[in-house]
Amino acid sequence: MNKSVPDGKELELINNYTVSPVRAEDIYKFSIVLCDNEIDRDCERFDTGALEKIAELFKGRTGIFDHSGSAKDQSARIFDTEVITDPERVTSAGEPYTYVKAYAYMPRTEKNAALIEEIETGIRKETSVGLSVKSKICSVCGQDIRSCNHIKGRFYDGRLCHAVLTEPDDAYEWSFVAVPAQKAAGVTKSFDAQGIIKKYGEDGFISEKEKTALSADIGGLLRLAAQGEEYRLSLVREGVKKCCNLFPAVESSFFEELLENAGVSKLLRLNSVLRGADEISAPQFAAKERKSENTNSEFKI
Repeated sequence: MNKSVPDGKELELINNYTVSPVRAEDIYKFSIVLCDNEIDRDCERFDTGALEKIAELFKGRTGIFDHSGSAKDQSARIFDTEVITDPERVTSAGEPYTYVKAYAYMPRTEKNAALIEEIETGIRKETSVGLSVKSKICSVCGQDIRSCNHIKGRFYDGRLCHAVLTEPDDAYEWSFVAVPAQKAAGVTKSFDAQGIIKKYGEDGFISEKEKTALSADIGGLLRLAAQGEEYRLSLVREGVKKCCNLFPAVESSFFEELLENAGVSKLLRLNSVLRGADEISAPQFAAKERKSENTNSEFKI
């Protein structure tokens, strides 16, 4: 089955937004990640309640390019959304990773052929959302971050200060962009491990017992991968904190971007070097205890 062609239920949802009914073969369907609850490049994140509201607000919203706001740049429209939680993955804020997945459509026309090809080949992938929220809560003190004394991107007692976005009240549009604020936002494709296991079982390549064992193995690998990523992120946070201590004049976002794709071995080596730098930069000269009030006592005969 061609996953870019909408099925019956999806076509019904799409036709809610068309003036005249359209045929499935005339429509190109694709999915995108709109936003999630991970801390983004702007040191902001949505809470879970906000994601639920965003999913509803973005139904029917149009897709454009670079938040241009021009009608000529309208390229696609969202016809359905869902909120998905990955229990095996934990965010840097310590929450189960949750994201809004949207399903969009566009007509298969000569005009859209190039854009469809760019989506299929991964050229047009990253997306960004335009919306408004009522509240931006400081992760450190719980107050409105626009009026408290904490600064986004800085560490307080080892915790990264960021804004928690709550109470979204309007969704404007979503855009194809080059660099999204949210690192995971974009056109999605997935590896369906369970689907593959099911197929091979149906084709007689593996037994039911082997299917169960393979499924358990994949689940274990996914859990280990999530734990490994969390460990790597903890090393990134440690490195950023130490870099900020050594170079207080430099914004923490610079170090975060520098280290975001670093591997575990490099992060371990960097943090080891930075620990040594901390010791070197510590005060080297402590006040010596005075041995005697008589400065010539060492020369008494």
